[in-house]
Parts: sequence; C-alpha cells; structure tokens
Amino acid sequence: MLRFRSARSLQMFAAAHASVLNHFNQERHLYSRANFKLNRDAALAEWRGLCAG
Repeated sequence: MLRFRSARSLQMFAAAHASVLNHFNQERHLYSRANFKLNRDAALAEWRGLCAG
C-alpha cells in the first residue's frame, strides 16, 4: 500500500491496472514472435481507438 493514501485509491488503481493488463496480456510464451507482434499491434490499435473516443 506504499504511496497510496487510502485503501480505496489502491483498489481503484488495481482495478484499472487489471483491465489494462488483461487487454494487453498475450501470454507470449505460447506464440511465435511474429504472431505475438501482430496480436500486440492489434491490441494497441484497439486501445488507441477506445481512448480516442
């Protein structure tokens, strides 16, 4: 809980972080490098679309 003023702010950060992590976590060890890069680029494009509007 270091650097967080309250348990609520820690929980809000953890919830937001989990959403982002789940979106970008591609389990790289299961894919070839080329396939991983394609999946990562697709996830990044989708994330940018969500943040833009």
